[in-house]
Amino acid sequence: MALARVVRFENTDPENVARIRQSIDEGKLPEGLPPAEIMMLHDPTDNSTLSIVIVESEDEYRRVDEILGGVPADEAAGSRTSVTRYDVAIRASTS
Repeated sequence: MALARVVRFENTDPENVARIRQSIDEGKLPEGLPPAEIMMLHDPTDNSTLSIVIVESEDEYRRVDEILGGVPADEAAGSRTSVTRYDVAIRASTS
């Protein structure tokens, strides 16, 4: 079963979100990051962000958690307020 690492940020800096998006678009991901699906949801009305990283195994989750948990605060989207692990119960795309 796939696992999701969901991180909530407050006081999100839109410039940091843009910088993170550009890095991902350019393939500049943290070294050692395993294959993952990455999604970031931003609420501009209260400057909060949810970062969701989905991986396929326990080992990949541990590596993602270790690598992303070590990102310096000034490189994050905002102030990290929570990190939660979820089992991915449903994963689908519609056409």
